[in-house]
Amino acid sequence: MASLKRLRVCLMTVALFAPAGGWAAPSEYQVKAVFLYNFSRFVEWPASAFAGPDAPFVVGVFGHDPFGADLDEIVRGETVAGRPLIVRRVRTAEEAAGCQILFIHQSEDKRIPEVISALDHRSTLTVSDMDGAAQQGVMIRLVTEKGRVRLRVNVESARAAQLTISSNLLRSAEIVSGAGGGSPQ
Repeated sequence: MASLKRLRVCLMTVALFAPAGGWAAPSEYQVKAVFLYNFSRFVEWPASAFAGPDAPFVVGVFGHDPFGADLDEIVRGETVAGRPLIVRRVRTAEEAAGCQILFIHQSEDKRIPEVISALDHRSTLTVSDMDGAAQQGVMIRLVTEKGRVRLRVNVESARAAQLTISSNLLRSAEIVSGAGGGSPQ
């Protein structure tokens, strides 16, 4: 079952590069769901990021859920460092603190300061696709340019949360400065 899921993820990724007359390309949020899953493979979390040794690895979606069942399907049956990977829909900043990855939807732009404050340097990888997200302390911004998803990573924010982002992930990303640092967000 897990190999079938990996094959599906690979096929979704390959579809990004399909010729125009070929397969139907995945939606923007299907691609972003694959990115969220892959972040679990390219970021290291300290043991203190988990409630206990058997605690699951949680990908949270804060606000409107643009992924629908796609994100659930991608992570179903997967593990990270022996922990089951699960998806939770998060409604409060306090619930966000229980996530290892937190996607903050554009519908919550006014609540980003509240969420970042509630996380208070916890080891939660924050991700969003809204303009100005990194200026507000979000660690990874997913930017869609010319039909492709690009990454803007605030390495300083990740380090402050005791997260280590793989150089393999950073190679393809644009590195941005800390909050208000003047780099593109």
